[in-house]
Amino acid sequence: MSGTLEVTLPLGETASARPAKTARKNVIAISVGNGLEMYDFTVYSFFAAVIGQLFFNVESPAVALLLSLATFGVGFVMRPLGAVLIGNYADRHGRKAALTLTIALMTLGTALIALTPTYDSIGLAATVLLVLGRLLQGLSAGGEIGAASAALMESDNRHRRCYMVSWQLASQGAAALAGALVGFAINGLLEENEILAWGWRIPFILGLLIGPVGLYIRRNLDETHTGTSTEASPIKTVLKTQWRTIICGMLMIWAGTASMYIEVFYMPTYLIRELNYPATTAFAVAVLAGLTLFILPPILGRFCDRLHSRKTLPLIGLALTFVLIYPAFALLHNTTALWQALLIIGVLITLFATVSSSLFVLIMEAFRQQYRASGMSAIYGFGVTVFGGFTPLLVSMLIVWSGDKMAPAYYLMLAVVVSSIAMWRFPTPTRADNQHTAGALQ
Repeated sequence: MSGTLEVTLPLGETASARPAKTARKNVIAISVGNGLEMYDFTVYSFFAAVIGQLFFNVESPAVALLLSLATFGVGFVMRPLGAVLIGNYADRHGRKAALTLTIALMTLGTALIALTPTYDSIGLAATVLLVLGRLLQGLSAGGEIGAASAALMESDNRHRRCYMVSWQLASQGAAALAGALVGFAINGLLEENEILAWGWRIPFILGLLIGPVGLYIRRNLDETHTGTSTEASPIKTVLKTQWRTIICGMLMIWAGTASMYIEVFYMPTYLIRELNYPATTAFAVAVLAGLTLFILPPILGRFCDRLHSRKTLPLIGLALTFVLIYPAFALLHNTTALWQALLIIGVLITLFATVSSSLFVLIMEAFRQQYRASGMSAIYGFGVTVFGGFTPLLVSMLIVWSGDKMAPAYYLMLAVVVSSIAMWRFPTPTRADNQHTAGALQ
């Protein structure tokens, strides 16, 4: 692969800025809907141990946890399918239609998890329905990211792209924060037997609010892709003509997606099970992670919009992550002080936000507008499936097999090296070139 950069004007786009009112309206509509979806998709991880006990007929708590994490990961098997179907739909029929569809799918999946009786009540059917709920959530999430990111990028002028798209990550931070706060409250207010009996269902029942709220919000969304694609399959065109860009993009997001699923979603389980932290402490750390991701991305996004290259800040973040990740995990193993654990996790999440600050814009600028949702969905959907969704299960198995509780740090260091090479190879326009869109790796 060479780094040849083609510069093409995206069809259907003009250089004029959209009205500021439209931009603000779309940020709210897309971010709130995306956040609500991510809330339901992520609270599962906070109750993985409990769900393992209730839905899998095994005696070993360790095996039950691994099966529960495998069920968490199985939702990611559907992400590529969601990326193909919904990303294609977003490019053909508009962002608004696609984002409404993802809300409906996520609601159905969440309802199955929230309302399904446990294994003791209906046997194997409980396990099947749980897995089906996760598959529907994965299908929805696979198409959500591409359509939401493209709509955010198209909602304002080219000089605010990183800031606009940053709200996609910020909404995920808010979702993680909401899930952690609910989990913290449940573990703090309820007894263990109450959590096992009914308390674990509360976060998922709250998540069912995405149905009426999400549909109402997205019904009022302003469409940003009026020149919809006339091709029968935009995703097929992207996979055929820009497959090198997609492979490179998948490798480029490995470090970011692995960091997200280890440092935010897996961290509560890791602290409780491997490092013997109390449950309330682990959820407090998750609250910090969600708050950090909610606040930092828009600030970093504004900064990235002023830089000459989209790669500058992410490459700095990757370098710092490689240097600090091992000492950070080593310190987590050698402290019992809550403030020290919070400080360590805060540093790791800050580095993740730095790496992700302009990553999605860098990716989407490699595709014309009529292929943008499909291209972004393909890279994120396939990339997160391969490198993200099964990360909690993988590092748990590595710890069991090796007996080394530093396995997550080694895994992240490997991901950082690969992503750094891929980012260096990925094409990007300079700030002056951002009046147009980057082409593919040829």
